[in-house]
Amino acid sequence: MGKPYVKAIVALAALIALFLAFRLLPVAAWLTSFQAWVRHLGALGYVVYGLMYAVCVAAFVPASLLTIGAGAIFGVVGGTIVVVIGATLGAMLAFFLARTVLRRKVERMIERRPKLGAVDRALAKEGTKLMLLCRLSGFPPFVFANYAFGVTGVGVLSYFLTTLFGIIPGCFAYTYAGHAGAAVATGSGNRIALLVTAAGIVLVGAYVARIATRAIRRAGVNDA
Repeated sequence: MGKPYVKAIVALAALIALFLAFRLLPVAAWLTSFQAWVRHLGALGYVVYGLMYAVCVAAFVPASLLTIGAGAIFGVVGGTIVVVIGATLGAMLAFFLARTVLRRKVERMIERRPKLGAVDRALAKEGTKLMLLCRLSGFPPFVFANYAFGVTGVGVLSYFLTTLFGIIPGCFAYTYAGHAGAAVATGSGNRIALLVTAAGIVLVGAYVARIATRAIRRAGVNDA
């Protein structure tokens, strides 16, 4: 089974767990209170969440839960925008750290991980196209790829654009899942329709990632 599909199964399991949590715990009350606090901040709430997301990305903290949370708090559109901006900021921070003060540590990290080294070599041939495919597929893992790309010869603008646009499908899928979970918790909307739609979007995201992964393999990088 391909890794993108494994990620889809994990995401669906998380969605089911989220639904059960909403049923068994006073999550609705917690969520309502947190939403009220963030909304009370106004535009600053978006900024705070985005900056927190960026710091987590640069600190090697998987941000999937933050992505789902953004959907629950800001909605699909607002949450996706916050997540994409926060993730891109964190990716740029990691990229510049890898090119400066952390360069030697990152180079040693790549030496210990042959798969990252294979991506580095493939980038010399495929460049921007391969970077975009990496972002779409989720391989290498986002928080590691940010640093790994920093010690390659890729241009800053190319890295920025492929990151910004390549992560949109995945961010949208997880943000919608968070939005659906919040709607179920607060009793707004058709619960079954929301959950089925969220599951469908996650599966479509996994399919897109699968296509990108196959293209990466054709470029000479094996994620198995």
